[in-house]
Amino acid sequence: MSALLFEPITINGVEFRNRIAMSPMCMHSASDDGETNDFHVIHYGARALGGAGLVMLETAAVLPNGPIGPGDIGIWDDRHIEGLSRVTSAIQRFGAKAGAQIGHAGRQLGIDLPSIAPSAIPFTAESRVPQAMSVEQIKEVIHAFGEGARRAREAGFDVIEIHCAHGYLLNQFLSPLANTRTDEYGGSQENRYRIVREVIDAVRREWNGPLFLRISSTDYAEGGNRPEDFLLWGKWMKEQGIDLIDCSSGGIAMVQVNTYPNYQVPAAELLRRELDIKTGAVGLIENGRQAEEILQNGRADIVLVGREMLKDPFWARTAADDLNTVMPVPPQYTRYGSGWQRSQPRLPAAELASTVER
Repeated sequence: MSALLFEPITINGVEFRNRIAMSPMCMHSASDDGETNDFHVIHYGARALGGAGLVMLETAAVLPNGPIGPGDIGIWDDRHIEGLSRVTSAIQRFGAKAGAQIGHAGRQLGIDLPSIAPSAIPFTAESRVPQAMSVEQIKEVIHAFGEGARRAREAGFDVIEIHCAHGYLLNQFLSPLANTRTDEYGGSQENRYRIVREVIDAVRREWNGPLFLRISSTDYAEGGNRPEDFLLWGKWMKEQGIDLIDCSSGGIAMVQVNTYPNYQVPAAELLRRELDIKTGAVGLIENGRQAEEILQNGRADIVLVGREMLKDPFWARTAADDLNTVMPVPPQYTRYGSGWQRSQPRLPAAELASTVER
């Protein structure tokens, strides 16, 4: 039986060549005004060349006061479209789909500007106190997410992911540890979800393709969210047209998390089983056999690989070796493609994969 990891999957009309995604990871290498450059073209293009089915870019801030840290990419201005288009073209040229993660850091703003949040609660005792957002500011953020989706569409992305995890702005609204509002955006589960609902609607007005949403399934802190809370929110997300929930965790509180291989997978499994929605598993997925177990046992639909893909741009091929599975290899990386034996007849690219010594 062939490895499920390398079977194509279709999500909302878009086919991905396999079920391996590069997880979004901040590179802090953009210009001060959020412009991408050659680093991003090469960095993300290399993971596409390396065989991933989906390459997710790092979080693109939807407003100038939303970057997670210095050098984060932006999607708050039309001038960002051209640079992002170069990155998407590089990814797609090598057979992968390109994903844009759009978000806002909220109180965890990593640059020297005033920060905003649902409530005036700092991240830690040493952190600056954010400004509690007015309803007008909330509406501005919602509009900015919609405009970010438009720019992602114009830049040629195949997937958009709304960042609602890791202690950033939308996650702050969901968590009672960061949101103590008493208006329509705070209090009950429904009210705390309201901004997420309105962001999804704003994005969907600009975007018809695959729409993912990344969550922090647990806050790892007393009084915070748990995976079970997302059974209701996940139901609403599905009803609003979210195609896949990307299940991460943590970030709302400074706590020590006990991590181990697959430690975040149970949340993806829970939502997939109970809500019949596609999920993505992430977190210390290190090898092909581990990824295959997740898929074969129905715990998630795709796996998102982060640090391991930083170490090995060809992680997909490494995983194929781990599973004793043959996957297509770029012709240039075969002995025929290298040009050392120019007197030999050149084989079509489709045949080259089967001739590689493994």
